Amino acid sequence: MKSINNIIPKHLKKYIVKQDYTNYNEINQSTWKFIMKISIDFFKKHGHSIYIDGLKKTGISLDTIPKISDINNKLSQFGWSSVPVRGFIPPNIFMEFQSLKILPIATNMRTHKHLTYTPAPDILHEAAGHAPIIANKDYSQYLTEYGQVASKAIMSSEDMELYYAIRALSDIKEKANVSKKEITLLNKKLTKAYKNISYTSESSLLSRMNWWTVEYGLVGDLNNYKIYGAGLLSSVDESENCLIDDVKKLPFSIDCINYKYDITEQQPQLFIARNFRQLSKALKQLSNKMSFKIGGVYGLEQAIKAKTLCSIEIDHKIQISGIVEKYIKKNKNPIFIKTYGKTQICYDNKELKNQGVEYHQHGYSCPIGRLKEINKPINKLSNNDLEKLNIKKNKFINLEYNSGIILSGKVKKITTKNSTIIIIKFNDCTVKYKNEYLFMPEWGDFDLICGELINSVYGGVADKTNYDKKIKVKSKINNSNNDDVSIYIKKLNKLHKQIKILEKKYSTINSRKLFIKIISTYPEEWLILYELLELTTFNIDMELSGEIKNILNKFINDKHSDSKVIKRGLDLIK
Repeated sequence: MKSINNIIPKHLKKYIVKQDYTNYNEINQSTWKFIMKISIDFFKKHGHSIYIDGLKKTGISLDTIPKISDINNKLSQFGWSSVPVRGFIPPNIFMEFQSLKILPIATNMRTHKHLTYTPAPDILHEAAGHAPIIANKDYSQYLTEYGQVASKAIMSSEDMELYYAIRALSDIKEKANVSKKEITLLNKKLTKAYKNISYTSESSLLSRMNWWTVEYGLVGDLNNYKIYGAGLLSSVDESENCLIDDVKKLPFSIDCINYKYDITEQQPQLFIARNFRQLSKALKQLSNKMSFKIGGVYGLEQAIKAKTLCSIEIDHKIQISGIVEKYIKKNKNPIFIKTYGKTQICYDNKELKNQGVEYHQHGYSCPIGRLKEINKPINKLSNNDLEKLNIKKNKFINLEYNSGIILSGKVKKITTKNSTIIIIKFNDCTVKYKNEYLFMPEWGDFDLICGELINSVYGGVADKTNYDKKIKVKSKINNSNNDDVSIYIKKLNKLHKQIKILEKKYSTINSRKLFIKIISTYPEEWLILYELLELTTFNIDMELSGEIKNILNKFINDKHSDSKVIKRGLDLIK
């Protein structure tokens, strides 16, 4: 794979896994080949014009599961890269990859039993669904911009519970020999997680925009539209169903964020964008209303409501990363902020020495604003101002803010950056506002951030590498559910291998033997029959071809769950 290590931050590398191509069995390959065969024909007519060409340009092979290293090399011509990841990675991590023009591709492949759709991320969805449209410049730009905005969105603790519930249910559905009881239990947990959502977070609003554009978007107009959303491009069933009149088609606008979605159901409505530039304009509208751009009291309120790790940026330079607990305001401006739990203090998004989570294990608090005596914040004080206020090491000083907060303590250390004071460490320190003690000497040393305004509040931490350095991510992934492969699957896989052998040296006798074995031992396995039909048709074995067609047509007439796609496949065989 073309090296992209230089552009991947250290904290993201832990999510990257190896694509072990040997984990894909012949059934996986047959599933890929069939889906791509019927998709190409369908999307030539109903997909965005870039789709077919985009498959070639981004290294998506039609007959075999692609190697992510090949996709990575092809994407480089568009300024993008790709990396293999485990199936489900946290949404904010996925978006951070995307903001760097890196497409994370899940290495696992859906089972043939979930050929038409899988709720779990897989290589078909992310490679054949997402990658081809990146070849369009305007769409590529939207994806990048979306990743940058979404990675700053504040995600609530309720969002996280929903994410875990979706991941658990999606993962188990792709495993073999799963009991109905297990699925029912996880369905109940997902329903409960949906019900527990008490408000719509910034992350939820962004995820809705992503759903109605990147995943399920249409482009054109109400009378002539094409599919570009990866969820539709990788769902054989829903891509066809989405065209019917029962699925409402609405003109795309920022209003799409007011429409909820359910991953377990097909979509009741879809949005049609005029073009991809319209997506970027709507995204800008939404981002202008978000905490990372507004900051101040609004941002703090969103962070407190979320109960998740967020970063407070002060004067565009200093970041406090932790779970925001409270704040005090005066004249609509924050004058005091407090976090709880492990907290990190950064300068220009780099953790300051001895200001990490080991030191601030139980939270952090500080006043901000201007000093009353000279009406300036500490980081704007001149040398004369510092002399006047006696701000020197080992001096006991009293500082009174315009807000009325009073700090008293002995200066232990002064930290500067570019000749500007950013933190003053005090011991024997008291911080008081009116009749309330905000900090007391017995609590230890007090680190005062020297700043005035909260210009941004955003989701996540400022220096992820240092904050998360003790968090390990499981690096192994099972690409083809080998842990759950039964004897049934192993034997079926051998029959798929025999078809590969017949492709190289066709034999009417051996084809007949294989056919008899299939219908006697695997009467419900239509996919392998379809592969054999392709082979017999190509080799003009008309008698056997006719028998196979009769069986496949019976699947259709009996309204098998895959009857629609079986028919689409049959229509392609001349």
